[in-house]
Amino acid sequence: MIAAGIVGAGSPAHAVGSTPAGMPGFNGTVWATAYAGDTIYVGGDFTAAVVDGAQVARGRLAAIDARTGRLLDWAPAADGTVRAIATGGGAVYVGGAFGRIGATRRDGLAKLDGATGAVSAMLNHTLTGQPYALLIEGNRLYAGGNLTDVNGESRGMLAAFSLGSGKLDPAWQPRADDQVQALASGGGRIYVGGRFKKINGIGGAPRIAALSPSTGAPDPGFTTRATVIVYGIAVSPTGVYAAHGGQGGKVIGYGLDGTTRWTMTMDGNPQALALLAGTLYIGGHFDNICASAATGSQGSCRDGQTKRVKLAAANPSDGRLGPWIADGNGVLGVLAMASSPALGKVAAGGAFTTINGTSRKRFAQWAL
Repeated sequence: MIAAGIVGAGSPAHAVGSTPAGMPGFNGTVWATAYAGDTIYVGGDFTAAVVDGAQVARGRLAAIDARTGRLLDWAPAADGTVRAIATGGGAVYVGGAFGRIGATRRDGLAKLDGATGAVSAMLNHTLTGQPYALLIEGNRLYAGGNLTDVNGESRGMLAAFSLGSGKLDPAWQPRADDQVQALASGGGRIYVGGRFKKINGIGGAPRIAALSPSTGAPDPGFTTRATVIVYGIAVSPTGVYAAHGGQGGKVIGYGLDGTTRWTMTMDGNPQALALLAGTLYIGGHFDNICASAATGSQGSCRDGQTKRVKLAAANPSDGRLGPWIADGNGVLGVLAMASSPALGKVAAGGAFTTINGTSRKRFAQWAL
């Protein structure tokens, strides 16, 4: 296992530029973002976008032209925080703490038209708890959070819905024993991360597990010994990457069997990950990447550090810290990341208001 914390051989060679493009900002925290073609969708607890210093009303949901940075007219209004977004088939799926989208009742989960923002008649369910993460894979929409039932049917923090009908999937019923924070897919698996210790009462993959996309059964071919919460997951053909909390925080690069390949330690939690062109982008509320895994009682680096404030980039093969510098600010920092290989862009949302000292209110995008 490699404990990474310094720039060196193996650093990523294709990082995006350090200066983010001109984009709208927001007057409240951005919790979720997702690309669909040339559009990037944004969700959070904001009530307005900020364009050239002027506020434009947006009810916790917005869309931006990812090529030009123009705020689009797409403006469905949620009455509570949007925490998760997934896109596919011309639709935008949103999850969170809302009870309505516009005049339409939707209990924390909704399907919206990606062009008009109209609320679909499908996916009208009653939830106990809320989604923190959404994922589209195959013909299903997967949701993870603190969900305990859907329409009165018991669920264990996880649920799946048919993309064709919007109905709750009766076959996919994995049961996590604590909340789920992150979802990702790859290699015929659904990866879930969070606070849980067991899935279906089975140990072996605490805080991060691989599940069958059809049955939800844990995959015994992926086992870990993780001890702290997972906030974000990214998957490549050769590895699985998890943003863990804990004393300070760490990003762990796992093999496809769950073995730890490398660990990067920082002085604050990483909270979001994105892969683009052979580089792993990391967002969180850290200020430094530690030179070793040793941290103090408050998570501070004990053996030296390299300054990276809220954002960093690493080589996914060995965890080596890259030279990319896009320092953010604030306490919570970065809470969401997304990438578009087709556009060669990566985006971050959160509670920051500057990047490298330049005003970027809670949202930023970079290009290769």
